[in-house]
Amino acid sequence: MTSSLRIPRWLLFFTCTTFVFLLYRWWFFPLIRLTFGLAALPVRWKDSSSPALITRDRDQFDVTFASYAVNQTSAAPEYDDLVPSILHHINLGSRPPRDEWVAARSQCLRYHEGWDFHLWDDASANAFVQDHFPHLKNMWDSYPYPVQRVDALRYMVLYKYGGVVLDFDLACKRSLGPLRRFDFVAPAAHPTGFSIGMLLASPNNTFVDELVHNLPIYNRYWFFLPYVTVMFSTGCHYASTLYTLQPHRAALRILAGTNAHPRLHMLNGFVETPLFRHLGTSSWHSFDAIFINMIGNSKRLPLLIFLVVASFVAGSLAAVYATMRIRARCSTPKTCGTSPDLKGAYKNV
Repeated sequence: MTSSLRIPRWLLFFTCTTFVFLLYRWWFFPLIRLTFGLAALPVRWKDSSSPALITRDRDQFDVTFASYAVNQTSAAPEYDDLVPSILHHINLGSRPPRDEWVAARSQCLRYHEGWDFHLWDDASANAFVQDHFPHLKNMWDSYPYPVQRVDALRYMVLYKYGGVVLDFDLACKRSLGPLRRFDFVAPAAHPTGFSIGMLLASPNNTFVDELVHNLPIYNRYWFFLPYVTVMFSTGCHYASTLYTLQPHRAALRILAGTNAHPRLHMLNGFVETPLFRHLGTSSWHSFDAIFINMIGNSKRLPLLIFLVVASFVAGSLAAVYATMRIRARCSTPKTCGTSPDLKGAYKNV
């Protein structure tokens, strides 16, 4: 007894074509769009950030901080304080902060007398996310790398409370009070974008809201590389890319330096800036850090774009080839949906 049931060739072809189309439409195309947006940061950054740089001419602000007292905790009386006097530090995980980190934080507390201080640990962070961002809690818990949870948390607490968020490896050399006149401040980074190691913002800041809102959209395991995944999903590259996409950036200020010393405030490695002594302890950096440096280098951007386009073309050709193979196989009824001959199976029954 045999079965004559078979799948029509047109139905199988239509099903495969629809599946490939939906795969590209709902997964691959958005991924390509996000990838190009991230990869275009070196090209966009200069034009996007130039009007936002804090300068003496535009803002009557001394970016060397030599004109300000080391313990000046406010921008008053000349300017209103838009950023509240709150200093946040984050330490997640079972390991206690290193001794040098504790000492660095103590220096920052000493220069900000009268401020409110928050040290976020696992218990307080979990309760905060659950209470104020419950729709993001599952994603926040499932981040594969602890630093992603730290980065996402810094955006959340900054949006809710405002203030200053500092990395633990920044030892303050003076107060950040003069910067409180600005609605948002971040230090420029090398080779492009800004650092999230120091962020100042007013509560309910619209840009910080964008940083929180877009976390699920960029939550991907980028190229299966740890460093790239962190930078693209929550880190500096993620934040800097969203910065370039904002239609109104006038209130989003970047602290860079002077014409003679444009990298004055960049927190790369073991450096001394007018504001900090950076201990340079980026222990989460992985073997693939060279990839993100390639993206940050505009001279290597064409190579990256070529690799992305080549991957897209290769994937398309592979999908077409697989569909043609299925069609060729279906040209023979015995190999396309025909049930096996059961006569032999029941011959001796």
